[in-house]
Amino acid sequence: MADLGKVDREFFEEYIYPNLGAERADVALGPQHGVDFGVIDLGAMARQTESDGVSDLGAAGRAESDGADTDRQALVLASDPVFVMPSLGFERAAWFAFHILMSDVAVSGLAPTHLAVDLNLPPEITDEEFATVWETFDAEARDLGVSVVTGHTARYAGCTYPMVGGATAMAVGDLDDVVRPDGARPGDRLLITKGPAIETTGLLSIQFEELLDLPEATVEAAQKRFYDMSPVEDALVAARAGEVSAMHDATEGGVHGALVEMARAAGVRLDVDRDAIPVQPGVREACEFFDVDPWSAISEGTLLATVAPEDAADVLAALSDAGIPAADVGEVAEGEGVYVDGDRVEHPEEDPFWGTFEEYMGRLDA
Repeated sequence: MADLGKVDREFFEEYIYPNLGAERADVALGPQHGVDFGVIDLGAMARQTESDGVSDLGAAGRAESDGADTDRQALVLASDPVFVMPSLGFERAAWFAFHILMSDVAVSGLAPTHLAVDLNLPPEITDEEFATVWETFDAEARDLGVSVVTGHTARYAGCTYPMVGGATAMAVGDLDDVVRPDGARPGDRLLITKGPAIETTGLLSIQFEELLDLPEATVEAAQKRFYDMSPVEDALVAARAGEVSAMHDATEGGVHGALVEMARAAGVRLDVDRDAIPVQPGVREACEFFDVDPWSAISEGTLLATVAPEDAADVLAALSDAGIPAADVGEVAEGEGVYVDGDRVEHPEEDPFWGTFEEYMGRLDA
């Protein structure tokens, strides 16, 4: 296990994957390293419920009485930490925390519908600060049509920012509309929105503004990346615009990590043209200042999508109409691995963001 950040594939496959509880026929997509979400087949669940002799008042009976076609319904779920950085200001921090939670579900192509939240808060958070966090969650949830269905909220000794709990986001929709993370097919085009190091640039440039030795205009450009740190709209726009076979957001490990995870999940090769990938203003300069490789650094907000070649132009046009920068950067081929400008790229062993964040926090405190 890495000292900081997510566990690597080897750790996952040795300790986590063999120990996943009971096997159930209704799990259409279970845990895999680098895969954003899981899927429950509600039709299979209803049939199992019926065969187990549950009365008409159970799940199957309620679905039938509501007129729902459970045979083709799916429940998509994804769990993540609740990540709140008070130094961003509680409203801005809560916006980001909410969109992190929505992003892994959104890349299924289904719009998020429900949220369960566990908040394990540090003792120093005030009622007013909590109110700002929760009211921001409420406003963003209403905007996306998401309902909070359950949760837990408390202050506990030993809990500290930024990880202040966890949450599970959900989406309910047609099973046939789910964009599987392992669905990339040879011949598909590879599209990328926004480019590398979006989260790294947005967070570090705001958190450590007083330490940045960069021109004012560059700092402003880097800080504008903050509100790029959500791939939710990217994913939903893309899924509506054409035949999207797979989507993945570039979180820990950045663009390189996401490319490797997408190729590995589908058992395909990705050939990528680095110069075709968009790079947003302020990213290169901020990453150079912090001595961070932008291609392996966390980039929440960046979406990778594989698309049927005949639909790639339509998807790019829809993203452009939504004000989301995107480009066709390569293709899916037979084989395995990721090749950028012909050179093989491996998954980063550790995301450089976490070490840099820890280092500069120490400089602030010095």
